[in-house]
Amino acid sequence: MKKLIFLFALISTFCYSQKFKIDTLLTDKISIRAIQLWDGKVWYAGTDSKFGYVNIDDKSEKKQIKLSEKKLQFRTLAQNKKAFYAINIESPAYFFEINKKSLKSKIVFTDNDVTAFYDALKFTSNSFGISFSDPSENQRLNISQTRNGGAKWIHCNDCKDFPYLEKGEAAFAASNTNIANYGNLIWIATGGAKSRIYRMRNKDCNWQVFDTPFVQGTSSQGIYSIDFYDENFGIAVGGDYTKQSDNINNIATTNDGGQTWQIQASGQNAGYMTCVKFRPNTKGKEIVAVGDQHISFSSDYGKTWTKISGEKNLYACEWLNHDTLILAGKDKIIKMSFVIDLDEVVVTPTKIKVKKMKMH
Repeated sequence: MKKLIFLFALISTFCYSQKFKIDTLLTDKISIRAIQLWDGKVWYAGTDSKFGYVNIDDKSEKKQIKLSEKKLQFRTLAQNKKAFYAINIESPAYFFEINKKSLKSKIVFTDNDVTAFYDALKFTSNSFGISFSDPSENQRLNISQTRNGGAKWIHCNDCKDFPYLEKGEAAFAASNTNIANYGNLIWIATGGAKSRIYRMRNKDCNWQVFDTPFVQGTSSQGIYSIDFYDENFGIAVGGDYTKQSDNINNIATTNDGGQTWQIQASGQNAGYMTCVKFRPNTKGKEIVAVGDQHISFSSDYGKTWTKISGEKNLYACEWLNHDTLILAGKDKIIKMSFVIDLDEVVVTPTKIKVKKMKMH
């Protein structure tokens, strides 16, 4: 005869709140709005032409240089295999290349447009990098790009392939994260009078533009940061910089690659956010966002949010791994390590069905 055998096992279900500890890696008189992680270090560019790094595991190992004798303000930073690249805001805009091994820097391109104000810079591959500046009279974002790993930059101060902006529409130089990419897709987010998403496929300069239901209408409102988990699912955060407690229509998600957006947690979040990042290895379910007044966390694809820290004056964020988040802002870089509180692990019995066995 045959019998079914059932076994009972104790399965640990992690029904815990996010616990963490904070370690300050760097303090300095600097405002940092762009960071990169490489070689076990946090690399940063900030105010007063400062560029440097601090070791994540040994904060006594650090180095800082000045990219210029001028007091330039950097809000962008990107990297490929050989170098870091940083662009200062305001005109003239200098494109600095910093060799990763020697830390020697040189200017590889200069944008002399009087309205130059670079909002973000990103390398989507070792060879292709893209940056954009606020519009001038042409009412288009000014795009600069490299296709040979940063050696040569092509500047388009009237990119006819880029859609026209609405009057009063621009972008925010907030955390270098209002640009994102996944696979062959690149997205750029704007704010101000209109808050929209621009998308380009295959680096072909064939841009599309999509409206969003995001808060918009004044120069301080709109999308400040975006991130994409894959080519379809993405998230946008922001709000109103001048009214940071306002939390209406300041978080939205997309499931079709940015074509349509759905507002999430309107009126039920901690307010203005400047940087958002998907937590690694959570299939897009867990997300962190940081604002000037808080760090917030979502564990349900951005539908609901919990303020997990009141740490202030942080602007940029980047996951080192599943359990470690790096944040930077005014006068500091910090490491936030997430840990499991074993007191909150719920153990539940589960019935396991085993294959039928023959009984003689």
